[in-house]
Amino acid sequence: MNLIKKMRSKLKKEEFQPTLFGLLVNPVYIIRSGLFKSINQFAPQIRGSVLDFGCGSKPYENLFINADEYIGCDIEVSGHSHLDSKIDYFFDGKKLPFNDDRFDALVSFEVFEHIFNLSEILKEINRVTKPSGTLLISVPFVYGEHEIPYDFARYTSFGITHVLKENGFEVIELQKTTTYLLTSFQIFISYLLHNVAPKNKFYYFFQLIFIFPLTVIAYTLNSILPKNYDLFCNSVILAKKIS
Repeated sequence: MNLIKKMRSKLKKEEFQPTLFGLLVNPVYIIRSGLFKSINQFAPQIRGSVLDFGCGSKPYENLFINADEYIGCDIEVSGHSHLDSKIDYFFDGKKLPFNDDRFDALVSFEVFEHIFNLSEILKEINRVTKPSGTLLISVPFVYGEHEIPYDFARYTSFGITHVLKENGFEVIELQKTTTYLLTSFQIFISYLLHNVAPKNKFYYFFQLIFIFPLTVIAYTLNSILPKNYDLFCNSVILAKKIS
């Protein structure tokens, strides 16, 4: 029984923080690996009191080793179950339940695409962030509709930079998490996953026989062919409150 629990825990962690083992079991390895690499790179710059906005299960909490406290906030009704969530405070969709200048940093991963009134919410995020506070977020660019019907937007690197600036944040660094080639392979893999892969116990054989080799081929070709970042899965942005 303990072995089964350990395996489930391992598989759960592989969803968001994939290792090489994730190549075997994670059909969105390309997306999640790129996200994890960039978030992990920026995480040491996040210090003090930290708010995880749209926290869900807080999948990256352990990366923030310089945080003095790590508080999770999420909306009660969304496109996903809160069964595994680790929410400390619920958010009503308009006003965050915190005082002005409460946090040294705010992190938010794959959340902004689910916010219809993003400028309004960014003003709230700005309000609860201390002057010169840090913002670390990720947003998708090429990704299928998900958490339906609460999926409202996709952001180019220029679009997210603009909307942050309009609401008092300056982008310090923006990383695109995948190349054009890796993104194209992930799109094809996602197509197979949703339209061809069996929806029963044979799915795992499909993962091993088809998706795992395609992922390996994608990374092999990516290592030898020219890099292009015009098409990418996600952006990870480090920003600073300036007003």
